[in-house]
Amino acid sequence: MQTVAVIDYGMGNLHSVAKALEHAGSHQVLVTGDPAVIREADRIVLPGVGAIRDCMAEIRRQGIDELVREVSQDRPFLGVCVGMQALMQRSEENGGVDCIGLFPGAVRRFPGGMQEEGESLKVPHMGWNEVSHVLDHPLWHGIPDRARFYFVHSFYVEAGNPRQVVGRGHYGLDFAAALADGSRFATQFHPEKSADCGLQLYANFLAWDGRW
Repeated sequence: MQTVAVIDYGMGNLHSVAKALEHAGSHQVLVTGDPAVIREADRIVLPGVGAIRDCMAEIRRQGIDELVREVSQDRPFLGVCVGMQALMQRSEENGGVDCIGLFPGAVRRFPGGMQEEGESLKVPHMGWNEVSHVLDHPLWHGIPDRARFYFVHSFYVEAGNPRQVVGRGHYGLDFAAALADGSRFATQFHPEKSADCGLQLYANFLAWDGRW
């Protein structure tokens, strides 16, 4: 049986991610912070919630940043929510935090005073929102363009390379909802909270060979 490692660095909605992955396929799901187990896994997920400063502090303290750089090169790798933001070069949250740097670009805070059709938009952006398919990708298989996914975030990804943006959301402004590069894929939304489309994305991830 193939394995998928959900990286446990002390922060993240690990239980819900693991349960969704178990429901989406037949892989053995391992929630672990053990580098040896992570290196042996066939697929890897980096989840994350909370403040990026705290996430990156734990990621660096445990050497997860170097491990992620290593293992995401040669097998399917998925970053989710703050796990996506941690893959960028830098976040302006908490006064500015350097991140892992696998994707060029920065994490910005949604500006105050945003409006849409005369309605004030609250920050954080919380709830269901459409995701437009910018580029075709195996992880979009069976998921309609502009399907709705569940978001919870006050900060958004400003991609440094537009060719890596495979999904786009809009909340007062356009933002990168999904990025891809080689065997790496990352989502700002939470697939595990996104009903059938989220489970389909996880199923696609479990079936994906990492080529794009």
